[in-house]
Amino acid sequence: MAVAGGTSDALRALDHALDAPRGAGVPLGNWRWAVRQRLATVRDRLVAETLGPQEGWLAARGGAAFRERNSLLTRLSALTPAVLEEHDAEEVRRDLKRLVIDIAHHVQHVHDLVYDDVEMELGGEE
Repeated sequence: MAVAGGTSDALRALDHALDAPRGAGVPLGNWRWAVRQRLATVRDRLVAETLGPQEGWLAARGGAAFRERNSLLTRLSALTPAVLEEHDAEEVRRDLKRLVIDIAHHVQHVHDLVYDDVEMELGGEE
């Protein structure tokens, strides 16, 4: 399983955009649009994840990672329209900050799977 390149960068850009109204005095409408664009990039990166060879002991972990990804995509899809439509931008921002953390954990899980797969191919410790 591999994560499309740039997922971590896309998450950092989204996290930075989420903090913009507080730190930089960005108008709310501009903030909403910038966050919405960053969400689309993160979504594209998650959708682009590919499944590597699914053999042996990594198959179950790979399946769990894809279920996790699908859950994150569902949450992302529910929050995306709220960025533009929800009156309470601070509540949406908090929900998205939590989603960024959860996606970062998912990315780490996928990286761990890739590492374990390579380690087994190279004859690493069992």
